[in-house]
Amino acid sequence: MRRLSRLHRGLFRRTGGIVGRRLVDNDMLLLTTTGHRTGRAHTVPLLYLGDGRRFVVIASYGGRSHHPTWYLNLVADPLVKVQTRDETVVARATTATPELRAQWWPKVVDAYAGYSTYQSRTKREIPVVFLDPVETAGESAAEFGT
Repeated sequence: MRRLSRLHRGLFRRTGGIVGRRLVDNDMLLLTTTGHRTGRAHTVPLLYLGDGRRFVVIASYGGRSHHPTWYLNLVADPLVKVQTRDETVVARATTATPELRAQWWPKVVDAYAGYSTYQSRTKREIPVVFLDPVETAGESAAEFGT
């Protein structure tokens, strides 16, 4: 999985998102978080849904019993960088409340039915995460470490 992620990330970056911007009929983004142990930048490709300027990502980890590292990173430090084919922004991550997750989960499964399978593989509730772009001083994409 790490090798595929590294390959996807590299192709996305080298081609400006021309290659790697779509997977399983969904848009892809690159999410850069700050490591909760190392403090270093970590970037992963993720499927996302749009909601106006907000990006919505799913911490499914293929239905594994534990959260993906990128999710643990953004819980520790919610300031992240989001790169799509069209833009790169700094965003603030928040995990959906149970009520918002209940509203979004059908949309998530409609976008990619595999998420339903992933949820059936694990006892943990797979988080739905909102990435809201920030436009404040000191939080520009250029200033976010990569």
